[in-house]
Formats: sequence, structure tokens, C-alpha cells
Amino acid sequence: MEDTSVSKQLDVVVAQTEHLGVIGSPSSTSELAVDVVGTAVDRKLVGELAMFPFQQDGLDHYALGQVTEIVLKNVWHEDPTMRSLIRQRGKIDAVSERQDTHIGKMNISAVFKQAGGSVDSTNGVSYEPSIMGTVPSTGTAIHLVNDDVLDTVLHRYREHIFYLGHVYGSTPKLPLWFKHFGSGPDGAGEAYHLGIFGKTGSGKSVLAKMALCAYMRYEQMGLLILDPQGEFAKDFQGSGSGEMRLPLKTIAEQFNKQVVTLSVRNLVLDRWELFQEILFESDFFQQLTMPKGDNRRDACAKLADELKKKKVKLKDLNARAAFDSAWEILGDENVQRVFYRTQTTRDRFEYARANANPDEFFEQQWQPVTALFDESRDRARTVESALNWLLNSNPQNGVRPILVIDLSKEQARGLFWTDTIQSLVIKRLLDGITTTAERRFQDDNETGLNTLVLIDESHRLAPRHLPENGDAIGGVRSVLIDAVRTTRKYGLGWLFISQTLSSLHTEILQQLRIHFFGFGLSMGQEFQALRQLIGGDESALRLYGLFRDPHSSFDVSNREYSFMTTGPISPLSFAGTPLFLSAFNQLDQFLTANGLTIPQSQ
Repeated sequence: MEDTSVSKQLDVVVAQTEHLGVIGSPSSTSELAVDVVGTAVDRKLVGELAMFPFQQDGLDHYALGQVTEIVLKNVWHEDPTMRSLIRQRGKIDAVSERQDTHIGKMNISAVFKQAGGSVDSTNGVSYEPSIMGTVPSTGTAIHLVNDDVLDTVLHRYREHIFYLGHVYGSTPKLPLWFKHFGSGPDGAGEAYHLGIFGKTGSGKSVLAKMALCAYMRYEQMGLLILDPQGEFAKDFQGSGSGEMRLPLKTIAEQFNKQVVTLSVRNLVLDRWELFQEILFESDFFQQLTMPKGDNRRDACAKLADELKKKKVKLKDLNARAAFDSAWEILGDENVQRVFYRTQTTRDRFEYARANANPDEFFEQQWQPVTALFDESRDRARTVESALNWLLNSNPQNGVRPILVIDLSKEQARGLFWTDTIQSLVIKRLLDGITTTAERRFQDDNETGLNTLVLIDESHRLAPRHLPENGDAIGGVRSVLIDAVRTTRKYGLGWLFISQTLSSLHTEILQQLRIHFFGFGLSMGQEFQALRQLIGGDESALRLYGLFRDPHSSFDVSNREYSFMTTGPISPLSFAGTPLFLSAFNQLDQFLTANGLTIPQSQ
């Protein structure tokens, strides 16, 4: 016979929490009216997580949700005669305040029931997800939720839970789970795509780094960070800055994750097509009187073909011998006929070449371009080998690694590096990821890749509308759109970080399974895009509209980084309704909540 004291464990914990109110009318299975009791009207209620018990199919059920709005009503103050008296006298003691009623709106996000009537001898009753198939009677007590309540109802899943912050505007920690893309109790069984959005300074980068820490826990999961600004690379190298600097390298070491950071100084490009494109963008041919256009593109292609015929290898292009071969090729009249049809233009080109200083051309024009292909650089690794190492399903120590690729201009000093070149390199990386993913999947399709790719500044790489002369960005965007459509079946997921919603391509937005929306999306086109993504939930949008600009706080310690999240990111959100959280703004809070430690010296 079941132990009554154990079966009522959650009831006991809930009874010890603060009484918020009772279910009022009208209420539905998706949104409840809450008649707030007098003892709770003076406290902050919007954003609070609440719970109430109810009976369904003869079993005890417990529903949780967040309070999204509080409405004050006083029918006497709405009467025209009373309004006239109020105008003359102000407050009327008999009706003002005393006749006020506070009505809250509560969105149900999760419902739990006892798991098959079983009792766990160690942790008490186990609870499993259910649905709210009826509306409890009016007068059903609603209580505020605290950490004890959440620990009790979620003890079955405690090993899977990770914390990024507190319930918005409240004290309980909001339980989240970041599952790897494989099978098993910790796995989601498939890859999915995530998005973190918010204005500059909204805390999205810090939130993304905390999410990376959650994925680091899985030894079978690989992580790839494409870092156009170099921010993540600095954190993994221990030289990051900011209000909350996460020691990502130290945390990765706790989980035996090997971290390799490649910058443009040691990332070796390995495609002739890239050489042609980068040479086209450089000033090499500009100094030979050839402006950008079809002629220059033909010249780059012809030069590459002739170099290959001479058995010159990509990795040797940076040597003087390769330059001398290229200089000689460009002096061949038959080669010149490929890109210049008239004798006059050929003569002009040859005159510029013959009178140029080859030594200066080699040092100032040739080497900055070809250095990107030089394998003799320190810790050099080709794109192909780096991706094969990351996606290897059988790493040496059994733990999949982390690869960070720093593509910032800061790391490209002495190299020919522009935004266009950065886009070309990113496209090569993306092509390599998807190609390698497909090949690995075909070789070992039972396990999948189980890898997450994080892309910072994704609104620049996959814009909704291409800028002028945006061919390079257009190529990146096309690869990304194709990737989000096809790589899920390979076990390859993507995490996009963007300052905007409206400027990110709609196809990518539609493929995202989990969203985090930070401050700064409540106006104009951003708000319309937000409304579409969350299905027009007006109560959630109104609560989102209450988010404050973190930098409006009086001091750093009081800054609040608030987010609205949708998708299967929490055991409290399987009903599909948005959840609201305030991200940790102190490192020790984050570490303590998730059982992480770092040496005192850090």
C-alpha cells in the first residue's frame, strides 16, 4: 500500500509557499483568470511562476504557468455618478480601494501528474508530463512557486537540468535543458536549430556562452564556433572582457573537452577557387591597370589554371618561385589574349607589368594574398583537416572536441583581409561542414554527427535582402539556408546569434526550433517579426514589452538581462507557451547553480 505521506510530498511543499489567489472566471485551458487575494496585491506578481493542484481522470495533477498581466477593476469607479463624485472629492472611502479587485492572467506552460502511481524510494513520488484537459473549479488555490517546489516536481529530471537564470522578475531558478542531438536519456534524438536575438547590450552573447557550457557536459557532442568578431575566441583563450567574463576554457577542461582555436593566421585555405576569388578582390591586377570586371576575373582563372599546369601547389604559392612563375605566365601574349582581346589593351597591360618592380609586387601584393594558403605557418591546419578532426566520431580520448575559428580583422594583420574575404572563407567553412557532415553521415548513419555550430553576427551572413555587390554574402546565405534545411538528419544543429529578427532571412527563422528573445525587439519591423514567430500571443507580447534596457540601470550589479524563450527548452514549457527569464549577471551565481567550479586564481 502506498505511503500517504510520501504521495503527498508535493502537496506539503506547495502548502508552505505563499498563497497568490484562486482561479476566477472566465478561464480556459490555455489562460486562467486569477482572483488575487488581499495578502498578495501589494507585491510584484507579473512574471511570477505559479502552481495549482487539480483532479483529472481521478489522478492528482499540478499545473504551472507564469502570470503575464494584472488588471485592477472597481465596478463602482466605473459608474458615471461615482466618477463625478470622485472628480469632486477624490478618493471615496466607502468604495475606493476597499472595492478594488485584482485579476491576473496566467498562461499554463506545463502540467504534471504522478508517474503511474509509482514511488521512488529515494526521492519520493515521480511526476511525468500531462495535459490540462479541463478547467478546475473557481476557488482553486494558486500558490507561488519557489525552488523547493521545482526541485520536488522535477527531481526525476534533475541530472538533465541546466540553469541560465531566474524566472523573470522573481527568485526561483528557471530549469532549462539543453540536450545533445543523439539518442539516450540525455539526448533529443535529433538535431535542432536555435536562435538568440536581441539588441546590442541585451546579453545575448553571454547567454550563448552559458548555453555552450550546457552542451560541453556531453562528451559525445562536438562544438564548432564561427567567430567573425573574435569575442568567443578571447573567452576560450582566457583574455575576454565584459561584465560577466565566462572562463570557457576552464569549464571545458572540467568536462575533458579539448579546445582548439584557429585564427586566420593559422587556418590554411585549401581551394584554388578561393585563390582566384581572393586574388580578384586584391589590388594585384589593379596595379597592372586592370579594374574589377570580367577581364580581371578571366585573368585570375587563367593564372590559376596555368599555375596548376606548372605543378605549382596551393601550399607553395607564398614562395618566390611560385610568384616568378605567375609573373612569367602573365607576360605570355597567348595568356594575355584570354583576358584582353585588343592589341591596345594588351600593350597597356604588358607595359605596366614590364615596368613594375617584381620585388615590390611580391612583397606588397602577392604575399599578403598567398599567405592564406601557406601550410608552413605556426600551428597551421587546413580547413579540411580541421573539420575532419572536429567531426571524427571516434576521438582519441572518447570526448568530442571544441573548435573555435576566429575570423576577426584583429587576427589578420599582415594578411589581405576584408569583409568580402571573410565571407569567402566562411562560405568555404560552411561548404566543408555540410560536405563532411553528409559524408560522415553516410559512413556512420546510426549515430549521426551530434554537433552544434554556433554562428555569431548571423544577420550579416544571412541577410533577408542582399546589399549591393553582395555576391560573397549571397553565397554564404545560400549555403546557410540549404544547411538549416538538410543537416538536421545528419545530427548537425545550428545556433544563430543576431541583433535583429527582421533582417535575418525568413527561411532560417522558420527552421529554428528554440528561440531566445532579448531586449530591443519591441518596435517596428522587429516587433512584427516577433509577433509572427510566437503566434501572436498578446499576453506574452505585453509581458515582453515590459523588458527594460539593461543599460538603463543605475549600476552594473543591478542590470537585468531578460529573455523570452519558446520551444522545447524547458521541462516547464512543453505546452508550447513562452517562458520568461532573467539571465544570471554574476559569474558565481551561474557556477553555483550548475555545480561548476573554477580555480580561485581565475
